[in-house]
Amino acid sequence: MQVVIAPDAQVEARALPVTMRVRFDAVVSRLEAWPNVSGAKPLRGAWRGHYRIRMGDWRVIFKVVRPNLIVAHVAHRSTIYED
Repeated sequence: MQVVIAPDAQVEARALPVTMRVRFDAVVSRLEAWPNVSGAKPLRGAWRGHYRIRMGDWRVIFKVVRPNLIVAHVAHRSTIYED
């Protein structure tokens, strides 16, 4: 599956600490194997239809729109669900 990073998520990813940027790149590589990705959890409520994957205290929120997987947001767990 092709992983597309939304413009907002690109900005958020560039602002990550260096160690988290490395982990983000690894998560994006893992997401290419969708649906064979461990640790992805479907979200509820306002984020229905999206999934999240953890990177320590950081979260990557994405949505599957075949044939693409779109990374929508990358942020710390304390702020990511506030949208």
